[in-house]
Amino acid sequence: MDKLAQLINILKDMESALLSYSGGADSTFLLKAMHLTNIRTLAVTVNSEITPYSDFMLAKKTVEEFGIDHMVIKTDEISDEDFLKNSPDRCFICKNIRFGILRDIALSKGYRFVLDGSNLDDTIDYRPGRKAAEKYNVRSPLIEAGFTKQDIREWSKHFGLSTWDRPSSPCLASRFPYGQRITKDLLKRVERAEDFIKSLGFTNVRVRDHSGVARIEVDEDKIDRVLVPQTRKKISEHLRKLGYLYISLDLDGYMRGSLNREVGAEYFT
Repeated sequence: MDKLAQLINILKDMESALLSYSGGADSTFLLKAMHLTNIRTLAVTVNSEITPYSDFMLAKKTVEEFGIDHMVIKTDEISDEDFLKNSPDRCFICKNIRFGILRDIALSKGYRFVLDGSNLDDTIDYRPGRKAAEKYNVRSPLIEAGFTKQDIREWSKHFGLSTWDRPSSPCLASRFPYGQRITKDLLKRVERAEDFIKSLGFTNVRVRDHSGVARIEVDEDKIDRVLVPQTRKKISEHLRKLGYLYISLDLDGYMRGSLNREVGAEYFT
């Protein structure tokens, strides 16, 4: 049995499910699979200070195209002092809040399962949010069916999904090294910095905030474009206006979860 057939069977057995829907490639592909099965489906999207606004708007637009029931909820992670401290367990704290809310919605509206779009590649990185998923019995059908990120992109392209090549877009809190306190203003600054760089034609961008130092990551083959004098000057001037004292470019290029290099091995057990 191929992976898609296995995924369809897993979903059909559920009969009804609530999907934590971000609008990214993974959750959109899973939403497509749920749509194919005709099981009773509710997509729930979180609107939060740590969610890039462009991601939120894309999620709303995509669900409308599917014609699937959609709910938007507001979460307030930045009112949680433990979250703001930004410990290596920050993602657990966030997901613990969100999955608790999603579980309650599913129970109140009669959905049998809560799902997320985690894929097989997510199991090899530091992902404390997985512990929250286990706590609330959130299922990850893409992992259960053995889908990697590459599988998802290939099948998404096959189905004509606009998200097939969309870069990953984790929450804005992931731009801060563990231990550096997060604030609403800093989240907004990071978002504005990334939006500006994207407006110059870069699609995969991270601005890591190191206490006033902006460390820019773009795909390795795009580094030379950043260094073009006119582009470099525009980026530097704009980020200084946002309040960054120093602007740097990571010569290794974009690396998923690059700040996890600071996490000790004990967190991977």
